Amino acid sequence: MARIDSILAMLTAQGANELRVGTDREPKLLAFGTQKRFSMPATNEETLRDLLGELLTPEREQVLREGRGRVDFIYEQPSLGSFQVGMAMRGSKDGFDVTFLKSQRAPKAAPRVEPPREVAVNPPPAPAQSQPQSQPEAFDDTTGTHEIAIEPVHANPDHFTSSGEFDAQTNTNAFDGLIAHAAAIKASDLHLAFGETPRARVDGVLVALDFPGEIDLTSSLPLSQAECARVARGESVDLGIEIPGTGRVRLHVFRTSSGIAAAIRLLPRMAPTIASLHMPIPLEPLIDTHHGLILVCGATGSGKSTTLAALCQEILRKRSIVLTTLEDPIEYGLNATASSLLRRREIGRDVPDFASGIRDALREDPDVILIGELRDAETIAHALTAAETGHLVLASLHSSGAASAIERIVDAFPPERHDQLRGQLADSLRPIIAQRLLPRARGGGRIPAVEVLRVNHAIAAIIREGKGAQLSSAMQSGKADGMITLERCLADRVIAKDIRLEDARASANDLSSLMAYLPK
Repeated sequence: MARIDSILAMLTAQGANELRVGTDREPKLLAFGTQKRFSMPATNEETLRDLLGELLTPEREQVLREGRGRVDFIYEQPSLGSFQVGMAMRGSKDGFDVTFLKSQRAPKAAPRVEPPREVAVNPPPAPAQSQPQSQPEAFDDTTGTHEIAIEPVHANPDHFTSSGEFDAQTNTNAFDGLIAHAAAIKASDLHLAFGETPRARVDGVLVALDFPGEIDLTSSLPLSQAECARVARGESVDLGIEIPGTGRVRLHVFRTSSGIAAAIRLLPRMAPTIASLHMPIPLEPLIDTHHGLILVCGATGSGKSTTLAALCQEILRKRSIVLTTLEDPIEYGLNATASSLLRRREIGRDVPDFASGIRDALREDPDVILIGELRDAETIAHALTAAETGHLVLASLHSSGAASAIERIVDAFPPERHDQLRGQLADSLRPIIAQRLLPRARGGGRIPAVEVLRVNHAIAAIIREGKGAQLSSAMQSGKADGMITLERCLADRVIAKDIRLEDARASANDLSSLMAYLPK
């Protein structure tokens, strides 16, 4: 059995009909032109030959390299069906590409002792829009080939560019169209549910989309059969997917009393720069931090992942490091430089959970570890161990402020371990950044307000002794060390007319402190 069969099995499981592989290219799965979720490193020529195995016969290779540069044949796999295989040399002769198209024909059945009473001579015709006219083509009479008429899988070859990439301009469906619509109005999130008008969140406000047609989530969402079964059981599914022509989104699918629903977070193709975040305090000094724990806190939708992605991209750009990320799912695009390495792992796909990923990472020689979220005691314990053993750990945590972040970490453990945890935090914590996004007073968009706690000797002593109530006053007096309270930051934003007073009042943890910072 060829090793390529394992990928063809994934193709079938995901409802795809096409596999593209090639020398020094990442394999792609497509469902009638739309790329499916699939992650596999680029295959060099040796790996590609290993995958193809006996399919790349000496005769076919000779035709590729010396003849007309292309070989077409049919590959029969009893458990998966028939595939039209096309092998072609590239114009520059620097490699070759192989395409597997799943045939409309059913796989050959094993012989039966008693034939059925009725035998269907021809399969029933497919719907007109997906069943174009057949185009006969002769194939080489070598092993595994047949002289048959092949029915093209793609309805229109013009839907693909000259390089073979899917062209979203001509292959748009309702789901992709909604994502493109939401991206055009600069929405951060899109909400879909059965029987409801699609709604997008723009600058924190939900806006109904006047979108023609209806969305059938069951057939539109890029879910595998296993993922559909999970949703049907009442579980949720999280995916990071690429929408052709638009960009990357984070998809959360779940079941409600009225049917399937989806919450979609639209993501930029690449991580933003630190300067584009418009932070009230400089984050660039954090790039030179070589070990310890950096926490970014806030509520859902407060920009935690954006801040972490910007920090990681800048660290990759300015330092020679190995960065390992553990994400659920993978969100922002990151680019390694010539002097850096990037290892990205998705929870549930590449590794079972965050805790296992951190344990693995400690054996993978990382300099920096990004943890998408500190969710439980085991993940927190492994993150602190990594920070104590000389790694820089960046992580997000759901909390309203710096002091509450420390208490939340400590309270995740039984009381007998609280003193140990406070000691570890005092030694390992670097800064805690707690942030919120508020509407701009002028123009559109939102702007961050942050609280920053930097762990110096005084802060470390407060944490170790469990005197969290003193942290606020310590931050107020630590401005020279780069610390700021949320209320001070909100007041500065109001004075600069970046945000409105009513929005600052609604976001403050301590209203009296906010008013004390504002001019009378």
